[in-house]
Amino acid sequence: MVEMKPLFVGIDIGSTTAKAVIIDAEGVIIAQAIQRSGYDFAAVSESVLAEALESAGSKRDRVAAVTSTGYGRRNVEFADFQRTEILCHAKGVHHYFPEPVTVVDIGGQDNKIIHLGAQGERLNFTMNRKCAAGTGAFIEEIAYRLDLKLEDLNGMAEASATEVAIGSFCTVFSCTEILGMARRGTPIGGIIKGVFRSVVKRVSEMDALDGKVVMTGGVVAHNPIVRVMLGEALGCEVGVPPHPQVIGALGAALIAGELSVDPV
Repeated sequence: MVEMKPLFVGIDIGSTTAKAVIIDAEGVIIAQAIQRSGYDFAAVSESVLAEALESAGSKRDRVAAVTSTGYGRRNVEFADFQRTEILCHAKGVHHYFPEPVTVVDIGGQDNKIIHLGAQGERLNFTMNRKCAAGTGAFIEEIAYRLDLKLEDLNGMAEASATEVAIGSFCTVFSCTEILGMARRGTPIGGIIKGVFRSVVKRVSEMDALDGKVVMTGGVVAHNPIVRVMLGEALGCEVGVPPHPQVIGALGAALIAGELSVDPV
């Protein structure tokens, strides 16, 4: 009889999206899934896990442990462990970058800057929770107001030979400013490029970005131009791990594997 090796799961319930990552005992990602969080975090945690398990071609009884993280981590009723998103992001990034790094995570409704030491330990962190400007929600709102598809924005910005400066950092005022530009015939590509530049400017002003800088989150996963722009602002190459949108869920899965062997 072939022994079925255990699997470990991380569930990251963010304010915008829910992510599930399944890994094996060696920390290799077997499957992942991403869904909109919606309002029922308990239901979406079940749904996103089921999707990941189906993708892995596996059954739930092979899952040895689950760690939940993120905004809705307490709503994941089947989780064996709960850990903060800061800890899980640190664990996920250190898995790919085992060195001192500064993590820049641009999420759906908040941004995080996490400074990590050589062993992946958290030295300090900064979060922006008071305003949606500079987050994924800001970009989504701009796309909605301009009647554009989110998946088209990066290509439009990269193809644009012009760039428009966005004067306001407030999402509401920025939308008004941008709609005015569009009505005056300002090239849309230049506007979108300016939107991405404003996101980079906002996050770079949150805290010192020194040493090796690594970006995570859905914004950089879908819009590589943001990494390029941040690198231009800092004058250095900015790293991005594989699967940047699910890095918190990966960290949670890695923690599940560690805690199932040595529970605390």
